Amino acid sequence: MTQPPSQQPPQGGFGAPQDPPQGSPQPAAPGQPPQSQPPQSQPPQSQPPQSQPPQGQPPAQPPQMPAAPPAQPGYGYPQQPGQAPGQAPGYGYPQQPGPYAQQPGPYGQQPGPYAQQPGPYGQQPQPGYGYPQQQYPGTPIPGGPGGTGAGNPFKGKPVVIIGAAVAAAIVIAGGVFLATSGGDDDKKPVAHASTDGKAPSGSPSVDEGDGNGDGRQADDDLNAGRKPGEAKVLWLQKNDVDLPRNGADVYGPWVVGDTVVKGMYRAVSGYSVADGKQKWTLKLPADMCAAPLQTTTDGKIVIGVKNGTTDKADCSDLQMIDLNTGKAGWKKSIKKNGIWDMMSDISLAISGDTVTVGRTSNSNAYRVSDGKELFGKPAGNCQPFAFAGGPKLIAAASCRTDDIDNPQHQIQEIDPATGKPKWTYRPARGWEIDRVYSVSPLVVSLTQSEKKKWSILAIKENGTLRSQLVGDKGDKFAPDCGSAFAIFGKSLDGCVGVAADANTFYMSTEPDSSGTARTNKVVAFNLNTGKPKWKAAAPAEQTVKPLRMEGGNVLLYVEAGYNKGGGIATLAPTGGAPQMLLRHPESTSQIESSFYNAKIVYADGRSFIASGRVSASNDKEELETKTMMAFGK
Repeated sequence: MTQPPSQQPPQGGFGAPQDPPQGSPQPAAPGQPPQSQPPQSQPPQSQPPQSQPPQGQPPAQPPQMPAAPPAQPGYGYPQQPGQAPGQAPGYGYPQQPGPYAQQPGPYGQQPGPYAQQPGPYGQQPQPGYGYPQQQYPGTPIPGGPGGTGAGNPFKGKPVVIIGAAVAAAIVIAGGVFLATSGGDDDKKPVAHASTDGKAPSGSPSVDEGDGNGDGRQADDDLNAGRKPGEAKVLWLQKNDVDLPRNGADVYGPWVVGDTVVKGMYRAVSGYSVADGKQKWTLKLPADMCAAPLQTTTDGKIVIGVKNGTTDKADCSDLQMIDLNTGKAGWKKSIKKNGIWDMMSDISLAISGDTVTVGRTSNSNAYRVSDGKELFGKPAGNCQPFAFAGGPKLIAAASCRTDDIDNPQHQIQEIDPATGKPKWTYRPARGWEIDRVYSVSPLVVSLTQSEKKKWSILAIKENGTLRSQLVGDKGDKFAPDCGSAFAIFGKSLDGCVGVAADANTFYMSTEPDSSGTARTNKVVAFNLNTGKPKWKAAAPAEQTVKPLRMEGGNVLLYVEAGYNKGGGIATLAPTGGAPQMLLRHPESTSQIESSFYNAKIVYADGRSFIASGRVSASNDKEELETKTMMAFGK
């Protein structure tokens, strides 16, 4: 039976949202390096946090993103703990309780999104430090008061997410998470876990495509400067598609057996993992417009395709594809749920044999194998708008309220076959669910846009609160979740810079300096207490990002640095120094760091780096744009 919504989380926790500090630096323009973080002791300002410099140069004329709310920090920007009465809390500082309950003091006296909420349904006081803050109307908010300890947003305080609706990266400063807005976040790598349907082979492929995939073999010159112990460049791919004037997004890559697959514009193509030669290409009738993070265990996927080639076309057609062979399966239009279903900004997720289609106030689910509709828009006042897939299917829903500025969200685990909720967790009023960092164990990011607050919660298997993360003073975290939030059509899952095992959550910090000495660390949090367990430093003058768990260890991407090749490493669950699995050549570090909005995949001893978008100022440059690179032993 469906369990009633669990109560609000207890007071205090990691990530309580705080108001931005006064006098904090203005957010940098897209592509500009972030400004220095405001002092921990100063109250948070209502301006968006700075974005990290993008990896590689952005493509020409990238798509326009929704503008962040004026004078408000980007989501994910850490907030400082509350200030003395009458003063605005600093970035990363805990925020005061919601509009409903007044907080006596800036620090410990503020109710959080959890315990201090009167009830899951009734009005709740504003969340305290670390408590999730409102983001978009209808998003659930965590409940509970913030902790104490000025200047330390994590200690005894919930993490706050500040920022514009479109902010991408989230930074936690002194226990506060800051989300940056702008194009910088678009350039960070996004790791996709491999869903191989069969063991990959190491043999070169026979080109069965349309002849356009030749010439993708590895260039010997790329390995000329390779040093002992460094991996080989297996191949480097350049764009060979004539794209629209503003370019096109790249979907994937997905590794299925001995094939690496990516989709772009009006085609989905598979390439040999060994030599990069095209194995197959499936032409699409219109632009590809959505894709899930995962495939099924046997290598099938369902993508979104526009229902026409004009500017008025909607992303409303689904196409199933077997990525092992490139053969198209069933195709159908998404069932429209009433006249108010605009079919805009859809996001797809796969769990088992189910693909879900989330969008504003509507959802549908279909069986991947045959396209049969499994369930649609549920009855009631709360409607799912996005899903996270994988070993479990998690739904984020928005509930109708009488105040659009004070939303109510909830999160559920649902049965992939029937859509029936197994449990429901409802955060404090005003908090919105923007990301799922891990499905199993469940770790969720919540924000409150009006108050520029952010919180991270761990939820138990039965849907009750497990803990609220609380970081150490001075730590700033920067999960990379792409260029927008789920409410704008981006997936609820797919963040990089985070990973989790049964009892620990791992998150990378924001680089602590600029220039050639940029470096950071990974912080491990106890999911039962929400407190930090240990910190592990990245290799000298380089930064690391957790991708996922691999054999009990944390799998990391070591980003290429100045004259330093990147690579894939592991970190033991007890901490220590990262151990390199695959060290990319120093001689190709400039190429490696040039991919725009890079996406990283590691499978069967090979690493793949793919551009997240392809665009250029003219046709000649467009055809010289590097789109994918592979490394191996």
